[in-house]
Amino acid sequence: MTKLAIVQRAPVFLDKEKTVAKAVSSVNEAAAEGADIVIFTETFIPGYPSWIWRLRPGVDWSLSEELHERLLSNAVNMESGDLTPLYEAAQTHEVTVVCGIEERDSELSRSTLYNSVVVIGADGTLLNKHRKLMPTNPERMVWGFGDATGLKVVETPAGRVSTLLCWENYMPLARYALYAQGVEIYIAPTYDSGDNWIGTLQHIAREGRCWVVGCGNLMNARDLPEDFPEKSRLYPDADEWVNPGDSIVITPDGEIVAGPMREESGILYCDIDREKVGIARRALDVAGHYSRPDIFKLQINTQPQSPVEFKG
Repeated sequence: MTKLAIVQRAPVFLDKEKTVAKAVSSVNEAAAEGADIVIFTETFIPGYPSWIWRLRPGVDWSLSEELHERLLSNAVNMESGDLTPLYEAAQTHEVTVVCGIEERDSELSRSTLYNSVVVIGADGTLLNKHRKLMPTNPERMVWGFGDATGLKVVETPAGRVSTLLCWENYMPLARYALYAQGVEIYIAPTYDSGDNWIGTLQHIAREGRCWVVGCGNLMNARDLPEDFPEKSRLYPDADEWVNPGDSIVITPDGEIVAGPMREESGILYCDIDREKVGIARRALDVAGHYSRPDIFKLQINTQPQSPVEFKG
């Protein structure tokens, strides 16, 4: 059995250091409850830029720049040691950690942001980093496009783990790339919520015959910092649930076994049996005996995509 811990808590918005500390505290708490894997939502560090769905095109240009400046300065630089406390917590407790981050490019322009998710091994090492392939609608004003270097399944003591972020879970070829690598625990950190989204995750579970974990963003207007610019205009109702969370665990047959956790801060726990994956695939294995490789083929470019090529 594998014990999942899905952390549904608001970050300390736009404060990288305090949000990392909150993540470490949650890992400590979950490990004390016997968790094997601890999962955080999309861009948990330092929070999802929900304001992009409320700004007025053209009119709010200066406000958009002000908020982006704060987001940029609190984004994670993978080369700087920003996540070291989280690596150390994973190693100390020997748990796998999956965490969404706002990542700042540290290689080329050093100013591009990516919606990324990292998988940290139980030994405290980075197993994978996946950048969201296709930001959704106004998200393209914030994040660059990811590539397929992180589009993979990784072995962990908790099982074979993969991640896709929010609406890239609607990309059939991206899903199939993970099915074809034998994913057992399919993790979908997301800003989406509600019954339609839950139905999507249930379909993915039935399609891939794997455990599906939805880790939702939790955000109440009161969670935003007091100095958030034009907070009263963008979020006039101080008690508004901007996002209710809806974290959930779904079996390989598409049945809900934990959650949805709605409008509630905390950790959702669930014990899962990975053997059920193989049993469920007896009838349907879309990347195995139910596939037709003589008819369909999927090619994936796993090389890093760069506009510049340096040659010595």
